[in-house]
Amino acid sequence: QVQLVESGGGLVQAGGSLRLSCAASGRAFSSFAMGWFRQAPGNEREFVAAITWSTGSTYYADSVKGRFTISRDSAKATVYLHMNSLKPEDTAVYFCAATPVYRGGYYATPPHSENEYNYWGQGTQVTVSS
Repeated sequence: QVQLVESGGGLVQAGGSLRLSCAASGRAFSSFAMGWFRQAPGNEREFVAAITWSTGSTYYADSVKGRFTISRDSAKATVYLHMNSLKPEDTAVYFCAATPVYRGGYYATPPHSENEYNYWGQGTQVTVSS
């Protein structure tokens, strides 16, 4: 059974930093991409960042580019989201998700649509105070 478990959320002042973790288990993820999404109250869930597990290629939403960094530790089967220079508008529940991207010889760019992700964690709350 696939499990994605997020941790590391909390309350931080604007300009501060947090590191979110997503521990993955239940299958091999080498052919997958791992994504981070977020959902603020009243808003739709939006793409934040993704990493292709096997190649380490990374992708970011424009709103977080230069402030957030996604990384993975294959030995620990864990994906991280390092968040710096946090803003009040970054306040949301952050979700980890996984989707297969291996296409028989190449790795497709991870999708930005939540509908294309097969597995989801339960989310972790990030609150940034002004």
